[in-house]
Amino acid sequence: MYEYHDQYKRARERGDVGAQERWAHQLRWEIARHAVGEEIVVYPLMEQHLGDKGKQLADHDREEHIRVKEDLYKLEGMNAGTEEFDALLTKMMAQLHHHNDDEEIDDLPLLEPKIGEEGSKQAAQSFKQTKKFVPTRAHPAAPNQPPMETLAGFLAAPIDKLKDAFASFPTEEEMKDAKAELKTRDHDAAAGRAAEQH
Repeated sequence: MYEYHDQYKRARERGDVGAQERWAHQLRWEIARHAVGEEIVVYPLMEQHLGDKGKQLADHDREEHIRVKEDLYKLEGMNAGTEEFDALLTKMMAQLHHHNDDEEIDDLPLLEPKIGEEGSKQAAQSFKQTKKFVPTRAHPAAPNQPPMETLAGFLAAPIDKLKDAFASFPTEEEMKDAKAELKTRDHDAAAGRAAEQH
């Protein structure tokens, strides 16, 4: 998702409002799906396998997701290319970056030994599959724990997908270029966190 934000920032630097809108839609779409996928697949695994610590971590992560979903929802009602839109998106991405780093540095290293390599593969596959069926837009008032989140998601997803049909997204060529650029970079949360502390 960071590559989509980078593309948005480049479009902003160029003053290309149409490209800003397309990349912002792509970014919101990915974040919304990712958040619900984690809530349905990953957080229940943390609660199941890490006991009280897992519940504490999952509750903390859900609280952070609520703030992100509220920001995503606000962004949907704003126009790309405005200072207000950019400020909110920048704030949300900073919070999200910290949240994702926490998951990579703290949460997943605790969970992976408990579920093993095969469990990790199954969770990754389930996460990937789940993202295909979840809402593509933020619904901050919706439940954020299964089974009610799953039910609410299945009800909201078709409406979201209909709205997406009328929204502008990056072209296939733009997506291809962004993915090619991403291959030359790496997001290493632990290294990034260590660099920030020095």
